[in-house]
Amino acid sequence: MAADGGGPVLLTSLSNCAGCAAKLRPDVLSQLLAGLPNVRSKQALVGYDTSDDAAVYKLSPSMAVVETVDFFPPVLDDPYAYGQIAAANAMSDIWAMGAKALFALNIVAFPKDLPIRMLKEILAGGADKAREAGIPVLGGHSIQSPEPKYGMAVTGLVHPKKILRNSGGRPGDRLILTKPIGTGIATTALKRGVAAKNLITLVTRQMAQLNKAAGEVFVSGKFKVNALTDVTGFGLLGHLLEVARGSKLRAQLQLEHVPLLEGIPQLAAADVVPGGTRTNLAHVAKWVKFPAGLPEHVKLVLADAQTNGGLLAAVPAKDEHKAVAALLKAGVFAAVIGELQRGKPGIEVV
Repeated sequence: MAADGGGPVLLTSLSNCAGCAAKLRPDVLSQLLAGLPNVRSKQALVGYDTSDDAAVYKLSPSMAVVETVDFFPPVLDDPYAYGQIAAANAMSDIWAMGAKALFALNIVAFPKDLPIRMLKEILAGGADKAREAGIPVLGGHSIQSPEPKYGMAVTGLVHPKKILRNSGGRPGDRLILTKPIGTGIATTALKRGVAAKNLITLVTRQMAQLNKAAGEVFVSGKFKVNALTDVTGFGLLGHLLEVARGSKLRAQLQLEHVPLLEGIPQLAAADVVPGGTRTNLAHVAKWVKFPAGLPEHVKLVLADAQTNGGLLAAVPAKDEHKAVAALLKAGVFAAVIGELQRGKPGIEVV
């Protein structure tokens, strides 16, 4: 894409942080939220106090509205693909709560000196992902900004008794992840010009993949799901820690079973790592017990900031095989990466 009267414009060159790596650190968010007044409501079923994926507000005994918002700077140079990924990422939180998506609103920040056709491609990518999800985009809001940003506010519905929170895990639950990790490192490699072509293709496809099919399997009723979240900007360790602490349990993460995108360990070992990933590791380190001698780059991979990562579910041990089979039948990747155990809340990597 060329700028009007100039050379090619690389979207990633305009972003300070790529994708969900642009999130504020969890500890910073805690400090910010701790100072805000919290108006209590009996109808508010899920708020920010549990670090869950979306807000839930009860409308009636059988209906609750689910609301989420997500946007970020460019993660790729292709405007259309960037739009797809940002939209898919924004919608993911609805399915992570066990809800059904209803509609979306666009959120746009765009530099005034970039060609408007570039923004049109971004919006087209988002619209196509909304169409794939079966929901309309009913409007939105736009502003001028030196750094482009795009995302959506998404509304959904769920039965108040069928909400899937990130804090309901039980001892013995198996942890199931529906996408490999490594997107933050991969997109950093792309931005630095060191990403292999096959990795660019793979990571683009994965980040644009909706979590709808996985979410529908987890709410199908064919097996029990005690906790559910999606893995995004805080990385696998960060989101697993929220599940463990929210459930008041210890998560055992089996390193050899954690699925990775091809070439990610090698890139991390070569110091191709986004700043958000380093921040994630620094934040979770005091709650994570790593094996003695585990290389730093492996720890960074586990903390890598993901953009539209997979869903992470806590499922009773007796339902593990049934859950994996149902996911695979629906065309969804599935890996059992550990379990929840009694003990001091935190994570043990083995």
